[in-house]
Amino acid sequence: MIDPPFRSPRERVGGLYYSGRMLDKIRCHLRDELPEEYRPNFGVGLDGMLCGMLGVAHADLIERMRVDGSDEEILEWCYARGTSLNREQIHIWNEFARKVGWNDRVAQFLSKVKAEDGITSETADLSTAFDLIDYREGRSRKP
Repeated sequence: MIDPPFRSPRERVGGLYYSGRMLDKIRCHLRDELPEEYRPNFGVGLDGMLCGMLGVAHADLIERMRVDGSDEEILEWCYARGTSLNREQIHIWNEFARKVGWNDRVAQFLSKVKAEDGITSETADLSTAFDLIDYREGRSRKP
């Protein structure tokens, strides 16, 4: 298990799951403190999907964050530059994001990560990306 300085994907900024975590990862990247394990998938996966939903390029978001700003200010910038999400769109994102890895194309990747970590059948209930992230980062103590 690892202990990075990221929020749980279940924590919301502006009502959006995963958004605070993505911002945390970018801030770590800008300080050159992004853990090596996260570098190969930085800007892709859920990061890329959320940026796509917001209508902004991950690289542009990084450049905006060089200027600093609160989570809310950054999200407002995303809405002004890309797509301003309404309540229904936020709900759709949240329902999608919390289920990534459950019987979809990401499930195989999660299985690979669990095998590499030695996670056994006792933890088979780790069926989504959120479950596995929180488990690996010590926020969930599932048997």
